[in-house]
Amino acid sequence: MKRKKTTIFKRTITITIFIIIVFFAAGCNKSIYISDDTRYKKDFFAMDTYMEFTAYGKNAEEGLEKAIERVEEIEKIFSVTNKDSEVYAVNHRTENTVQISQRLMDMLEYTFKISQTTEGTFDISIYPVLCAWGFTTSDYQIPSQQEITDLLKNTGYDKMQIDSTKNELTLQEGMEIDFGGIAKGYSGDEAIQALKECGVDSAILSLGGNIQALGSKPDGSAWNIAVKNPDNTESYMGILQVRDKAVVTSGGYERFFEGNDGEIYWHILNPATGYPAKQGLISVTIIGKSGRECDALSTALFVKGLDGAIEYWKKYGGFEAIFVTEERELYITEGLSNAFTPEGEYKEKEVKIIFADKSDGNG
Repeated sequence: MKRKKTTIFKRTITITIFIIIVFFAAGCNKSIYISDDTRYKKDFFAMDTYMEFTAYGKNAEEGLEKAIERVEEIEKIFSVTNKDSEVYAVNHRTENTVQISQRLMDMLEYTFKISQTTEGTFDISIYPVLCAWGFTTSDYQIPSQQEITDLLKNTGYDKMQIDSTKNELTLQEGMEIDFGGIAKGYSGDEAIQALKECGVDSAILSLGGNIQALGSKPDGSAWNIAVKNPDNTESYMGILQVRDKAVVTSGGYERFFEGNDGEIYWHILNPATGYPAKQGLISVTIIGKSGRECDALSTALFVKGLDGAIEYWKKYGGFEAIFVTEERELYITEGLSNAFTPEGEYKEKEVKIIFADKSDGNG
């Protein structure tokens, strides 16, 4: 495997991830006790996806129950389809200014910060445009340019106002919000916190493609995460070793349709244009301490494209990343040099390492 240090960045592609741990089969919402009195696994359905939580230690079962409760609490706040959720109430408000909970206020403040640093490539107000494409219902269609133009008039995080002293959110008429690009990451963070509060220090959580690792495996070794091949999701393009990290991937192949014009349209939209983001990447994987940051950045950097994503990483740091380009080139940030091993057809490909400095050479 060749690894090349580079500062000349071509357009890129992205990746997907999932955990490469063999679990025993189970139905939804079942608890599995596994042999040695230290390992428990819970399968359940939440946030429109199948989740698998596994924890180790004497408090593992209690910790998993608390972690699942935390996820369900968050879903009741941030769901756009549950008529009893707080976000649903915001989107179906009768007045432009609404009172919101502290938890929703905290998340709004965080998403505004991400929107600002990413220059709007992450924006929770793009939801009406997403609906117009049919990505929320799988009733796919290509909206007219006029429809997109009209909808974009009511999008833009900078058109929303929050008053943290009064816990008030003000949206202009026609605006709707959706935390689908960050809620699972946030849920993973909260689930990990719940496990810690119960004294659990080793766990691995799969939240429908998002992975959150608490500590290491019980034997002290790193967790092994398989990164899917974006051209064949039944195979792997590499193995990632992590400890106490979140791993989140956004890829164009996750949800897409082929239009009558023969073009492929995927669900990751560019908030500036209202059209699927096609800036040279097909998959982006972000690895970091914060699940919600990894979740938001995997989308935002996909929209930015390779050059913009690298520029953001160099400016802000605090996370590692894997990028795959349309040309099937593989880029990784320098912190993954000894943590990521290409597999399958990517085993013989050149791995281009992105360094924070400006120097060139072979890594």
